[in-house]
Amino acid sequence: MISHRPWDALDKADLPWLRARYHFQVRPDAPQGHLPLGPLIVWNDDEIAPGSGFPLHGHRDVEIVTYVRQGTLGHRDNLGSAGTLHAGDVQVMSAGTGIRHTEFNQGDVPLRLYQIWLLPREPGGEPRWSSRTFPGSEHSGRFAVLASGYAQDKHAMPIRADARLLAATLKAGERVRQPLQAAQQAYLVVASGRIEVEGEAMGPLDGAVITQLAAIDILALEDTELVMVETG
Repeated sequence: MISHRPWDALDKADLPWLRARYHFQVRPDAPQGHLPLGPLIVWNDDEIAPGSGFPLHGHRDVEIVTYVRQGTLGHRDNLGSAGTLHAGDVQVMSAGTGIRHTEFNQGDVPLRLYQIWLLPREPGGEPRWSSRTFPGSEHSGRFAVLASGYAQDKHAMPIRADARLLAATLKAGERVRQPLQAAQQAYLVVASGRIEVEGEAMGPLDGAVITQLAAIDILALEDTELVMVETG
């Protein structure tokens, strides 16, 4: 089953420094009931103006995965961690018992990123932060696992949730068949390009809830970048 969430149907925020679209409901009064999918509770598409960002603030008991699509992201936290991420980089922050951090646009062009929140298997744990660069060749023509809460994904960034983050880049006309985990549910976003997934047409920045399917067939109608979270 495919439940298409077009870009124009998503709740949004338009501020002088931040333009955001919310694939999942973040406000009680949001017009649509885009409810969590297993441990996946937040998928925000954020565009942050140069010289702006999120001031120091705190989180606990959540796994936050950030996928940078354009620009330069700066990170600092109270653990002493600091990093600079570019397009294609992934950041994982396990808030655990509590972490305070700031994130900001460190470049001179709009910073575009996906911020994905996952509920951990259990509360607590030592807070931690890490980042990694993933060359485009690793997910060209196929889905590659970038972050995972499963031991079998040995080369992925570890998270403490029953979920996996995957990405793929496809050339126009390329087709891929992607098996899903035993839970057979995922959330797919078209970061760029156009596709058909199980015959359902999706445009740039659209999302889709996928349930009750053992695998999905995707056809790229043009050069495409895809990001997906499978949930347990």
